[in-house]
Amino acid sequence: MSNAEQVISRGASSSSRSVVGEGTAADDEEVTVTTEEEVVRSGTLLELDLLDCPVCCHALTTPIFQCDNGHIACSSCCTKLRNRCPSCTLPIGVYRNRMMERVVEAIIVPCPNAKHGCTDKFSYGKELVHEKECSFALCYCPAPHCNYSGLYIDLYRHYYANHSCPWEYFRCGYDGQAWMHISDEILVLQEGREGPLVAIQCFEEEQGVYVTVNCITPCSPGVSEFSFQLSYSAYGNAARSMSFGMGEMNRIQKVSFETPDKDFMCVPHYFLDGETSLKMNICIRRREKKKEKKRKHDEETEVVDKVLRRRRGGNEEGV
Repeated sequence: MSNAEQVISRGASSSSRSVVGEGTAADDEEVTVTTEEEVVRSGTLLELDLLDCPVCCHALTTPIFQCDNGHIACSSCCTKLRNRCPSCTLPIGVYRNRMMERVVEAIIVPCPNAKHGCTDKFSYGKELVHEKECSFALCYCPAPHCNYSGLYIDLYRHYYANHSCPWEYFRCGYDGQAWMHISDEILVLQEGREGPLVAIQCFEEEQGVYVTVNCITPCSPGVSEFSFQLSYSAYGNAARSMSFGMGEMNRIQKVSFETPDKDFMCVPHYFLDGETSLKMNICIRRREKKKEKKRKHDEETEVVDKVLRRRRGGNEEGV
């Protein structure tokens, strides 16, 4: 029996089917299958992995292909397998399994962060794309030995109430100090009271000390979008200085202490000259939204137009 037949046999002729999945990210995850019939009936799908490609185990998406024996695979796997079925070696990648495509497109699942407040729903498989940008995704406290996790707004309040220091803060658009012992590995700055958290981390490596700057927040559009400029000067030697900045600061939900492979500033050991601390300066700026940029551009254009019109008027009067 094919995947489509197994799914359909669990409640054929349903128009709205409440489906409970096991082995998914959320316990008792509810999904809905909808067709054009008016009669509302329900059924249960116990294994959502029936809707995954049996080759790569990722969610099936249109187009879905099958061989003459009924084995199925997603289009990317068909290409990687050079159009040979991994189960029976028959050709695969020409004939589509239309029934399975309809089943996959009909199943609606909630966001994995539904239990945290997200109400969005998606076709099966597409919720994983949304999860990366969901503003209800959990963020984790960067303080050592603290296991708190919660929505980013709640995390900021938690950190201010339990871990904040008066001198570990930043103001957008202003230069500030970022001094830390290399052995501490992390310095967390917070914007004002209960504002966003920025984690500055250092990693001692053979080439030098790597320094990264990340904002602890979900990757949701418009949420805590910053740019930054970080600078370091060797103590007593202004000639040994360097700077590092990004137009868009990386956003993370949880700090990692694995050595980064990109987006870092490397301070060579000879710059440090035996120093065990990094005395850096940082300027963090809030990125302007596209609408705000367009508004300012329109205002600037309007001012320029007014000036040009006045100049033309003055030239005409002089003539």
